[in-house]
Amino acid sequence: MNDNIKAGTSENFLQRGCCRAPRVFNPNDRIYQHKCCKLDQFNWLKGFDNINSKQELQVAEIRFKNDRKDFYAYTRDMDLKEGEIVAVEAQSGHDIGIVTLVGDIVELQQKRKKVNSNPEELKKVYRHAKLSDVEKWVSAIELETSTLHKTRDFSYDLKLNMKINDVEYQGDKTKAIFYYTADERVDFRELIKLMAEEFRIRVEMRQIGMRQEAAKLGGIGSCGRELCCASWMADFNSVTTGVARVQQLSPNPQKLAGQCGKLKCCLNYEYAAYEDALKEFPDERTVLKTKKGDATVQKIDIFKKLMWYAYTNDRSNLMAIPIDKVKEIVIENKKNRFPEKLEDFAFMKEQQTEYSGNNNNDDLRRFD
Repeated sequence: MNDNIKAGTSENFLQRGCCRAPRVFNPNDRIYQHKCCKLDQFNWLKGFDNINSKQELQVAEIRFKNDRKDFYAYTRDMDLKEGEIVAVEAQSGHDIGIVTLVGDIVELQQKRKKVNSNPEELKKVYRHAKLSDVEKWVSAIELETSTLHKTRDFSYDLKLNMKINDVEYQGDKTKAIFYYTADERVDFRELIKLMAEEFRIRVEMRQIGMRQEAAKLGGIGSCGRELCCASWMADFNSVTTGVARVQQLSPNPQKLAGQCGKLKCCLNYEYAAYEDALKEFPDERTVLKTKKGDATVQKIDIFKKLMWYAYTNDRSNLMAIPIDKVKEIVIENKKNRFPEKLEDFAFMKEQQTEYSGNNNNDDLRRFD
């Protein structure tokens, strides 16, 4: 293969975490760098040899396109290096992947992902990729864009209520995985027949969720940066409406939802900090009793450690009271002692012309 690689091919290789397409005259070309792929892992045990690890079969973590990677067993004499292109076992034929981790750290990675750590039961690494392997891999990747467009045309002609998101060819060019999203069950048997006749390959249809779709398609978030799921996030944790409420965020679905239509993953980033800070706060349901009248919480400022109170008979006047003062008043109330008025403890005051309350909380129910 010559050096003038098509632009479309280079873009497809970026989806596999490669800075550029491999040059086939060097099958062990280290085409990947740490900055290239969200599936990359930093081997902090690199150079450390465990004298107790003398088993014949070793395990390596190998990545493929987008968010797919798995563990494979290989013999010790194969001497795999991180960044190498290898041929691995598939359900039928072989696939081509790139080594991300080798050594003792792989066992820790397996425990973290709760994967069977017995090398005998894992699929095998066949060999270092040969020139013919890499040539066939590159030619298969060149077909992915055109295959995706033709498949979408087939789906549209058959009036199927589904969206074809991505296509991933197997390294030996005998099989392709078609990723799709759908709101309900889809009968795509006729679609598979058309694809098998057109592309002359074995077809696997794999349904994915909305978050996985956003990760594959990519995009720019409301923050102005590339989507986290497309740039570095490989594992998705559940995001609940409680996370938004703990952070005192406005219950506005349009602002809290990402491009996938689900709650933004970044809502989880600061959740632990807010949860720790809230441990110092008194219960929000606590009513402060004074001689002027009872007062209830209207809002809180977590990191300034302020609680905004208003009298039940005058909710337009808000008073910010430090939480240590609130605790003092609560203790005094338990002793049946009532301060003259809350204004004596207020850090600042605020006039609210119209009390809006939290009537929009129900708007978030569709995310539960």
